[in-house]
Amino acid sequence: MRVAILGAGAIGFGGAAFLSERGHEPILWSPSGKRTVELAAGAPLTAMGAVAGISHPKIAETCAEALADAEVAFVTLPGNGHRAVFAAMAPYLRADQIVIISGHLSFGALYLAKLLAERGLEIPIVAWGTTVTTGRQRSLTEVNVSNLRRKVDVATLPLSASDRGLAICTELFGERFVPRSDLLAIAVSNLNPQNHMGIALCNLTRMERGEAWGQNENLTDAVGRLLEALDAERLAIAGKLGLQVRTVREHYHLSFHVPMAPIGEMSRALQERGEGTFGPTSLDTRYVTEDVPFGLVPSALLGRLVGVPATLHESGIAILSALYGRDFRGDNDLLPALGIENMSVEALRALCRDGWRETQPR
Repeated sequence: MRVAILGAGAIGFGGAAFLSERGHEPILWSPSGKRTVELAAGAPLTAMGAVAGISHPKIAETCAEALADAEVAFVTLPGNGHRAVFAAMAPYLRADQIVIISGHLSFGALYLAKLLAERGLEIPIVAWGTTVTTGRQRSLTEVNVSNLRRKVDVATLPLSASDRGLAICTELFGERFVPRSDLLAIAVSNLNPQNHMGIALCNLTRMERGEAWGQNENLTDAVGRLLEALDAERLAIAGKLGLQVRTVREHYHLSFHVPMAPIGEMSRALQERGEGTFGPTSLDTRYVTEDVPFGLVPSALLGRLVGVPATLHESGIAILSALYGRDFRGDNDLLPALGIENMSVEALRALCRDGWRETQPR
C-alpha cells in the first residue's frame, strides 16, 4: 500500500522503516524540506533497534506530490505542526483516501474534518491514542526505533467508517489496535502529555543545563507518584464522560512489557533491563512545547466542561508557562478554531462521533 508520511522526524522515519519492512511503499514529505535532503540525494534510510534494516523510501518535494499517488496519508508531525500540515493537505485529499494521525492531540481530527467539510468532502480520519513506534532520529538518514507498542487505542471520524479505519491500520501496522468508542475516548487516552510534563518538571534543570540523564533512572518513586496523581485526574474526566481508558500502569505494562507495579518500580525494572532512554537535553523539547499546549491544555478544558477540574494539569500549565516565560495556553492554534470551550458536552460528543458535516455544534 502506498502511504504518504507527512513529517520526517523520529516517528516519520520509524514509520517509513516499519512500513518498508512490511512490504508497503512509504513516501516521505518534510514540510521544511530539510529533514529529507540526504534521502532525496539517494542515501538509504537505516533503522536500528526494534526495527532494523535499510530501506529507500520515496521522497516528495511537496505535500501535493506526496498525496498524489498515496492511498493513505499518515501524519507524524508533533501537535504544534498539525494546523499547518492539515492546511497543506486539505486541498489535495481525495474521497478514496484515508488519513491516520499518529499520536492524535487537541482534537486535530476535528480541525481537519472542518477544513474538508468546507470542500464538501468527508473522508475517514483515524486518530491514534499514541504512536506505534518510539525512538530517536540519530541523523538525517538514521533512526533508532526503541520500541513497537503492542497496543494502540484507535478511533475513526466519522464513527460509521470505523471498520475501514481499523482494517487499514491493521494491514499497515499489524494486529495491535484497540478500537475505542469515538474520538472523545482518544482525547482522554493519550497519556504522553501528563507523563512528559511530570518528567520534565521534575528534571527541568538537567534539561536546561544540557546534561545527559537517564529518563527511567530519574523517574523516581516521587516522580511516579506525581504521574499517577495526574493520571487520577484524567481517569476522573473519562469516568464523568462514561469512557473506559487504560491507567498509566496499564500503559507502561503494555507499552514496555514490564510487570504491573507503581510507576517508579516499573521504571526501575526498565532501567535494570538495560532499556533506559535519555531524557531531553534542552528546554526546547516536545515534552513541553508540544505536550503542554496540545495535550495538557485540552485535557484541562475537558475537565472544566464536565465539571471535574484537573487541578494538577492546570497547575502544570501555569508553572511551566512561568518557567518558560510564555503563555502555553496561547500556543494552541487548534482549539480556538473549533470553539469547543463554548460547546455543550452533548454537542462535542456528537461532533466526535458523526463528524463535522452531520453536526452543527452549539
